Amino acid sequence: MTGELALEYIRRRMAEMGHTNYLLRFRHLLLRVNETREIIGYNQIFMLVEPAQDIRIESDVGLFDINEDHANEMQYEHRGRIRTTNLSLSPTNVRFLQAIPNNTSEHADN
Repeated sequence: MTGELALEYIRRRMAEMGHTNYLLRFRHLLLRVNETREIIGYNQIFMLVEPAQDIRIESDVGLFDINEDHANEMQYEHRGRIRTTNLSLSPTNVRFLQAIPNNTSEHADN
């Protein structure tokens, strides 16, 4: 996925979710062998920008695992509880573009 496509996709998805004001963060995870890392990202979007062969990403909205035989499609957008697992025999990089809605003064209390 190209950076331009990821940015355009996030812009449209955030608008669909009712957010016109949001922050973008580049998240570069370095996972050790067999490491699983959990990220909580409710009301946020995590966009996988560089898919890797030996990673598994499970979230509330889908799965990305190229080695999964029973998956019908791979999801690049993830939200909610996100579990990223390194299936490789060496350390692996996982790169996300994260969109975080900004609170406005009338919604600052969460």
